[in-house]
Amino acid sequence: MPRLRLALAQADPTVGDLDGNASLVIAWTDRAAGEGAHVVAFPELMLTGHPVEDLALRGSFVAASRRAAEDLAARLAAHGLGEVVVLTGYLDADDRGPRPAVAVLHRGECHAEPEGGVVRVGGIDIALTTGDEAAPRPAGLVVHAGGLAYEQDADDSRLARLAARAAAAGAVVACVNLVGGQDELVFDGDSLVVRPDGALVARAPQFVEKLLVLDLDLPPAAAEPPAGHLVLAVPLAEPARPVPAPEIAARVAVEAEVWQALVLGLRDYARKNGFHSVALGLSGGIDSSVAAAIACDALGPASVVGVSMPGQYSSDDSREDARELARRTGLDFRVEPIQPMVDGFLANLALGGAAVENLQARVRSVVLMALSNQERHLVLTTGNKSELAVGYSTLYGDSAGGFNPLKDVPKTLVRRLARWRNEEADRRGDPAPIPERSITKPPSADLHPGQLDTDALPDYEVLDDIIAGYVDGGLGRDELVAAGHDPEVVERTLRMVDAAEYKRRQSPPGTRISARRAGRVPITNRFRTRVGSAL
Repeated sequence: MPRLRLALAQADPTVGDLDGNASLVIAWTDRAAGEGAHVVAFPELMLTGHPVEDLALRGSFVAASRRAAEDLAARLAAHGLGEVVVLTGYLDADDRGPRPAVAVLHRGECHAEPEGGVVRVGGIDIALTTGDEAAPRPAGLVVHAGGLAYEQDADDSRLARLAARAAAAGAVVACVNLVGGQDELVFDGDSLVVRPDGALVARAPQFVEKLLVLDLDLPPAAAEPPAGHLVLAVPLAEPARPVPAPEIAARVAVEAEVWQALVLGLRDYARKNGFHSVALGLSGGIDSSVAAAIACDALGPASVVGVSMPGQYSSDDSREDARELARRTGLDFRVEPIQPMVDGFLANLALGGAAVENLQARVRSVVLMALSNQERHLVLTTGNKSELAVGYSTLYGDSAGGFNPLKDVPKTLVRRLARWRNEEADRRGDPAPIPERSITKPPSADLHPGQLDTDALPDYEVLDDIIAGYVDGGLGRDELVAAGHDPEVVERTLRMVDAAEYKRRQSPPGTRISARRAGRVPITNRFRTRVGSAL
């Protein structure tokens, strides 16, 4: 059997940066050529970045994508890389509209994805697929340009799907996946190579850029290529040196996966949007502590400004815990008391009750946004998924900012992440970043003496289970009650979730980790689930 040295370039492009992404292709191809690769494959929409959303509807963007692919072929040849066959995703269009496609770049020429999606390289047929394409035509190797976003608790379904596809195609299947953050999505890499019998041949690590190089013994192609095949004259020369045995990266615990996803999502959001630092309020509670630890891991503590903004009802414990987290992490810690500012408002406005409580949150937002304007920080909000789902936040207060790393993280998972991060620090011999008291004390926004989250919300264990069923799972009132939840608690929670849509619409973006994004429902909406209805 002929032997092909294949390189999978698990890379991190930026949407719209066609020149920069093309330079990434050149750099990774140069590394692949140094490893003796005959073919190097890149992920879905590598040249444009992914997802392009409504940019795909702009004819000028599609045309620029095509030009970028053509120019890249010439640039590769000019860099002495023309003999390597480069398979890269880009945006094309046909009579049905724009679509992701794979360009074949070789010897200075750019070949659009061939009819039937098969290219013959050195006597081996390689089927090219991308997006959600159906099973490919028969070939010795299937290369799939992937754009698969991370999903928590996916139970390695990606490997199972790829193994099923390899069995159906009767061929080795190699999926090269994107890595990196793009707005609310984070791509985890985890590129895979699977044999027709389902055996895992190679696996790249998650959440890091990686060049995965391996040798594959593949069946020779038929003597005469079918119509539509692209045939390239590529001698499969024996590389100068062997490559190590294919890497099979180990899977990690769910908490480690989620932490890496949140760190990468924040890092890329800040980096790709031109922010070099972030600012967030430090209350001493678990949410702001976990968000600060994520930010320190993503950008480095010198690029994180944590602001303690004590008010009239801030407890000594809260102030001490915020200061202790800053000491442990080394972030830039500042104290800005808000009570004089609150008093200034109250001297001119007759407010009471919840209006005064919300005023405190809004004054804190003004402080953070002023620092952002003055010092060019990206302001992070720290509300978790549980609070956002039921509207337990102050509009234009604690919900105001540029990015929320915990937006898709339920409160119970926030606690697990805090424990995991501290244990990971212990394992490394580093200081645990999050004070123990921040993890164990009852959650409170310190809005009035003795105030606790449970004054307004069910216990978070119960609340998160109901939210997971209703928001993520599409369950109705009766199904949640049948699952063992108290009917009154279910009905109250569902009312809060339905009524909070107008707040969620105005919340900042944040890294998505759940398999199902909560769909938008109308803000003006009188439908409510009732007894006897599973809707």
